[in-house]
Amino acid sequence: MKKVYLGIAVVVVLVGIVTIVYRSSTKIDSTNEVVAQAKDIYTCPMHPSVKSDHPGACPVCGMNLVKQSEESELSVQEHQSLAHVAISPTKQVMANVSTSTAMKMTLEKEVRAVGKIAYAEPNFRQISARFPGRVEKLFVPSEGERIGKGEPIVTIYSPEAISAQKEFLLAIESNSQEQILQSKQKLSLWGFSESQIGDLEKTKNVQNTIELFSPITGIVLKKNVQQQQYVSTGENLFEVADISTVWLEADIYESEIQSVKVGQTIEATTDAYPDKIFAGRITFVSPTVDPSSRTIRIRAELPNRNEELKLDMFVTAALKVKLSETIVVPTSAVLSTGTRQVVWIQKDPGVFEPRFVKVGERSEMYAQILVGVDEGETIVTSGGYLIDSESQLETVDSKSTEHVNMEMK
Repeated sequence: MKKVYLGIAVVVVLVGIVTIVYRSSTKIDSTNEVVAQAKDIYTCPMHPSVKSDHPGACPVCGMNLVKQSEESELSVQEHQSLAHVAISPTKQVMANVSTSTAMKMTLEKEVRAVGKIAYAEPNFRQISARFPGRVEKLFVPSEGERIGKGEPIVTIYSPEAISAQKEFLLAIESNSQEQILQSKQKLSLWGFSESQIGDLEKTKNVQNTIELFSPITGIVLKKNVQQQQYVSTGENLFEVADISTVWLEADIYESEIQSVKVGQTIEATTDAYPDKIFAGRITFVSPTVDPSSRTIRIRAELPNRNEELKLDMFVTAALKVKLSETIVVPTSAVLSTGTRQVVWIQKDPGVFEPRFVKVGERSEMYAQILVGVDEGETIVTSGGYLIDSESQLETVDSKSTEHVNMEMK
C-alpha cells in the first residue's frame, strides 16, 4: 500500500509541475502578445481616437494609419496624471507646430480711430449787427470767401448810428469829459473803429452809412444777410473761422481710455495727402461715454498753416503709447477658451502643458502676460489649436474607457 500511495504522490507532483509550467508559458505568451500589441498600434494622424492593431485606412477621413510605438507616445493615463499632452513629430510637422521663448520687453501700443476735422472754437466768430439798419453794401459776396482782420464786410444805413455820432459831437462841444467818454464808449461798443471815431472827432462830419469790419482773419462759413436787407440789433450776419489751427475730433473705445491722456502726441493721416503726417496734441478727453456706441470723444489740436486740412474732412488718427516692461509672447500663442485664455508650454521635446494666463495689453505682434508664464519658457506660437484638440480628444477617450470599465465591472 505504501508503494501505491507513494506512486500517487509522485504523479500528483508531476501533474502540478506540468500545470505550473504550462500556465507560466501561457502567461509569458500573453505578456508578449500584449507588449506586441502595445508596440504595434496604428492610429490616424488627424483623428488620434482611431486606433487599430493592423495597418489600414482611417474610417473617418480615409488617411493611412500610422504606426505608433509606446516609446514615442505616452499613454492616456500618463498624460492625465502629468497634465501634459504628447504629440508625435509627425503630427507636429503636419500641424506646423512652432515655438519661441517668452521674454521681457517694453511694448508700444497703437490706438487708432477715425476722426473728423472741425474748426477750433476759440478761432470762431459770429459777426452780428450791433444796431438796427439797412444793408447798403456787401463786401463778402458768398460763403467760403477769405477775409482779413480789419477788412470791411458790410455797410449799414442806420438812423440810430447817426444819432449816436451826433451825441458824440454834442458832448465834444459841451466840453464835458464824462459825456465825451460815455458817447465814445457807445460808438466803440457799436462797432465803430478807432479810426472812424478819430475821423468823426476831427472832421465833425456825421456818416450816414457805417462800415462794419471783420474781427478775425478766416473763412466765411455762413452768410446770413443780403443787400438791402433790414437787420435788427443782435442779428447774425456772418460766421467766420480761422482754420490755421483746427481740431481733430475722434471716438475711441472705452477699453482703450486708460492709454489716452491730455498732452499726448497724436498723428493724423488722410487720403487727400497719403504721404503726409499731421501731428498735434490731445487737448480734451470727454468725461462721458456715448451710451449707443460705447465710445469716448477725444479732441486734438493740429496746426494747419497751409490749410491743407479742410473742415469735415475724415482722417485716421493714431496714438502710440509706450507700455511698462513685462513678459510678452506672440499674440498667436494666446488661445481663448471663451472664459479663459491659454498658452501651451513645451516641457520636453514633443510634450506640452497648458497654462491659464492673464493677458494685459496687446500690440500688433505681442501680448503682455501678467500671470502664468515665466521668462525663458518655451511656448507654442503656432499649431496650438491642434494640441488643444488632441488634449480634448484624449480626455474624451479617457472618460469613455473609464465608463466602459465601470459597466464591465
